[in-house]
Amino acid sequence: MTDPETLDVTIVDGYVDEPAHFGVPPYISTYPRYAAGALVDAGVPREQITYHTIDELREDNAVWRDVEDADLMVYVGGMTVPGKYVGGTPAEPDEVRELAWTADGTSIMGGPVRFGVGEANEGASETARDDLDFDFLAMADVEAAVFDLVDSGLEGFNDRYRDIEEETRWARAGAFVVEQHPNHPDYLICEMETSRGCPYRCSFCTEPMYGNPDFRPPESVVDEVDALSDRGVKHFRLGRQADILAYGGDGEAPNPDALRRLYGGIRDVAPDLETLHLDNMNPITVVKWPEKAREGIRIIAEHNTPGDTAAFGLESADPNVMSDNNLNVTADQCFEAVKIVNEVAGWRPGGDKDTAPNFGDDAARRLPKLLPGINLVHGLKGETRETFEHNKRFLQRVYDEGLMLRRVNIRQVMAFEGTDMADTGAEIAKDHKQLFKQYKQEVRETIDNPMLQRVAPPGTVLPDVHLEYHQDGKTFGRQLGTYPLLVGIPGERELGSVVDIAVTDHGYRSVTGVPYPLDLNSASMNELTEIPGIGRSTAGDVVVNRPYESVGDIDVASIERFATTQSQEGAD
Repeated sequence: MTDPETLDVTIVDGYVDEPAHFGVPPYISTYPRYAAGALVDAGVPREQITYHTIDELREDNAVWRDVEDADLMVYVGGMTVPGKYVGGTPAEPDEVRELAWTADGTSIMGGPVRFGVGEANEGASETARDDLDFDFLAMADVEAAVFDLVDSGLEGFNDRYRDIEEETRWARAGAFVVEQHPNHPDYLICEMETSRGCPYRCSFCTEPMYGNPDFRPPESVVDEVDALSDRGVKHFRLGRQADILAYGGDGEAPNPDALRRLYGGIRDVAPDLETLHLDNMNPITVVKWPEKAREGIRIIAEHNTPGDTAAFGLESADPNVMSDNNLNVTADQCFEAVKIVNEVAGWRPGGDKDTAPNFGDDAARRLPKLLPGINLVHGLKGETRETFEHNKRFLQRVYDEGLMLRRVNIRQVMAFEGTDMADTGAEIAKDHKQLFKQYKQEVRETIDNPMLQRVAPPGTVLPDVHLEYHQDGKTFGRQLGTYPLLVGIPGERELGSVVDIAVTDHGYRSVTGVPYPLDLNSASMNELTEIPGIGRSTAGDVVVNRPYESVGDIDVASIERFATTQSQEGAD
């Protein structure tokens, strides 16, 4: 029997994207952290556990030696709601199979990959369960499988789900693994689990496969935040749940007291955190229990950091699609939920809470505390051409009523075994692919762009933008958080650095900005011409007439929103 103390273990993170769980950098999911904690709990010395991301393996062939030489190789990954990614590229099935071929020791994989894989990670596709040539595929919790596998001397395990006590132990014990992530400590956000499972049974969703909601006590979540904070983590997202408002209750109705203990506890153990965001909030919860929901949303907005997004799973505004796919919220109900979140949490730091949603010339210059986002899925049963019109009318109604959405997520369905969509597959999505492309572009132009101008008007300050890549003479970066805005800045600045920026212009899902505050006495021509009201001629005059004692020396409206005449630190 293999002694756990003699094992060398390599964990490979292929990244995950699920309806209620995200792990593509700069995110790190719970899977590798809990698996590492389970290994330690089973007796494997911490110093004999190595963690790598799939991108590290792509970039350095020498890292593959850790896969080859490990006594146990653990792979975690899987995409059930794939999208477009900037910070990392999820592992493709062929890459995962190569990991299994390379490993000389025992190999096990788990995570959402257990639901199935297709030929590639993309929408409008069908999937099938496949062990991808691994020795073991964990069909329940990979961390429980890893613990039992080590405990058995690498002989085997029975698929099972871990309990709350195990999760609490493993979450704390595995916190150390974040220090091996290439983004640690400054550009890493930890996905936090508050619950999993869902009381509803939408046709396409894999989350109900985890069963009915199972909530972690606030003390368990707070203890994990404490452990991660001790390891240098300052960015957290409560993303691993189907509905944050239902946390700590009966699975459907809001429980404001539980939210108060959760959020207050996190702030107590991590007072210097820099990001505290969430992901999923069910709009049906908001409209069925409006007063409790308002209180819960108010608590969240008091404790979170600006720019937070509550993803609403409308999925389709077409009543026929709703009934055919067991969707739980109508377009009218979702609209009412959007309105409530705007009224309670659509205020900006420094702005008036009582007049939310705050926007316009007099609004404070930060992103709102919490706004809804809308998820729309295409290719569902019953979809017709009219479905696309229903969705566009819903989005236009939100805009016309003076409300704000932080983002609109439009994707095509993936069909997984075990869901009702398995019978339909991807045929509807494939038939409507061209229509889908045209509709998506129309939404970007008629909704996303004007909505973004409302949410982040010129002069809005985005602190701590992490610069990620260069393209077309610009530097692009993002804040850490839920669905952060992509920001383009003139010139090629040092990658990996962090700057505050002021928004100057808008795309569909991105903005252009300049470093804030921009020093008029040293700014480049390209930076100056990004400021609204300054063209090439005026920018040339600004450069020629330097130095300036005051921004008031330049006759450009609202220039004080962007510029100064001496270097300053920090955002307002």
